[in-house]
Amino acid sequence: MLDLTYATPKPKVIAGAKHDWELVIGMEVHAQVSSNAKLFSGASTRFGAEPNSNVAFVDAGMPGMLPVINDYCVAQAVRTGLGLKAEIHLTSAFDRKNYFYPDLPQGYQISQLYHPIVGEGEVLVELGDGTARMVRIERIHLEQDAGKSIHDMDPALSFVDLNRTGVALMEIVSRPDIRGPEEAAAYVVKLRQIMLYLGTCDGNMQNGNLRADVNVSVCLPGAYEKFRETGDFSHLGTRCEIKNMNSMRFIQAAIEFEARRQIAILEAGGVITQETRLYDPDKGETRSMRSKEEAHDYRYFPDPDLLPLVIEQAWVDEIKAALPELPDAKKARFIGDYGLSEYDASVLTADLDAAHYFEAVVTEAGDGKLAANWVINELFGRLKKEESDITQSPVSPAQLGAIIGLIKSGDISGKIAKDLFEIVFTEGGDPAEIVAARGMKQVTDTGAIEAAVDEIIAANPDQVEKAKANPKLAGWFVGQVMKATGGKANPAVVNQLVSAKLGI
Repeated sequence: MLDLTYATPKPKVIAGAKHDWELVIGMEVHAQVSSNAKLFSGASTRFGAEPNSNVAFVDAGMPGMLPVINDYCVAQAVRTGLGLKAEIHLTSAFDRKNYFYPDLPQGYQISQLYHPIVGEGEVLVELGDGTARMVRIERIHLEQDAGKSIHDMDPALSFVDLNRTGVALMEIVSRPDIRGPEEAAAYVVKLRQIMLYLGTCDGNMQNGNLRADVNVSVCLPGAYEKFRETGDFSHLGTRCEIKNMNSMRFIQAAIEFEARRQIAILEAGGVITQETRLYDPDKGETRSMRSKEEAHDYRYFPDPDLLPLVIEQAWVDEIKAALPELPDAKKARFIGDYGLSEYDASVLTADLDAAHYFEAVVTEAGDGKLAANWVINELFGRLKKEESDITQSPVSPAQLGAIIGLIKSGDISGKIAKDLFEIVFTEGGDPAEIVAARGMKQVTDTGAIEAAVDEIIAANPDQVEKAKANPKLAGWFVGQVMKATGGKANPAVVNQLVSAKLGI
């Protein structure tokens, strides 16, 4: 396996009126577990169902109803932990987090405060400029989601939809290792990518299946390094939590605003109050939601209806053995096996479907670099124009591989290949048959090409003298020959003949 090395990025520095300030960010990412049933009931998790139609008795908090753990959700959490190189706890336990809200019928949320199923792990967050941040994962715990309160259907009433109540969530808690808005967004992107590869969360932020709480604080330069040396949080500033972020763009904008808000308060001699805030994208600002609760505010205690969750190491090993190739490993393999640049490998592994498509093209074409060039530049560009994605591509990997094969065999030139690609994209068909039927095959007959070169040279004596004086102008003759042959002449042969005939 090829090891990729990165420099550690510098922290984001914001100039205040009195000092330079650095950002410190920790994140709690809530990822909905990909499962057909909820965490403690058999109710469906299907999105878009009629309101309050996916609700079991236990979800609705009916008296006497007992939760029953969904072992598939447990397996998904273990799978995610393994994908993040985290410690899997063979014994974990569920607690009740008590608070009252209309969309939480039980009056408490079942979560894992004291004994989470997954312990410490790590995520390598590449920033695309040769730098990467290793973000430490503190824990992943399982918990049930709450329902949804709807306030815009009636001017006087609020409605509650309990379909989401009881859906399994993985809360992925990072250490305060993130040092800038771009890093925060890149971290969420990387987590989402890993979970999509694992199949443990669909990553749909629009539906609320992946959302992030962002903890933001500021400190003076050097303070963070003291924190890392000692583990003493007193070196860092007071943090504020921005709740329920579901957009990479909004995450960055919210962090930027919140940091500057805190800096303005501190430089005016004020004190930051630990609190939960919301981001208003219309105004581009955060606003206070509530004071930050501590664990004792929720009166946590072990859930009396659920025994401690005990899993076996053999089961964990079985899940680990079945893990797919993950993004970092796939990227390194693409670079090592196919000779791709880091950028091309990053683009092709960003999406699992794209990675599979690319490898299928390579299997057909036998040329990794050429396949990457065509997938990234021609196919992705054309799909973007159509506002489609790789799963909707009208050009199959076999068809694109066949086009590349025709280029490699010399049957068509790169220019003809682009015309052929457009035909296949819009009309379909077998590339080789299209080339034969439409007379698109490249002219490789040296005699025919030489005749065209002689004709162009004889008709343009003034241009010949200019080209002899400045060999760079020989390209004009190449262009004229290609035009005369309808773009079918082999460009390499044309270049050789033009140079020989002109004596340059």
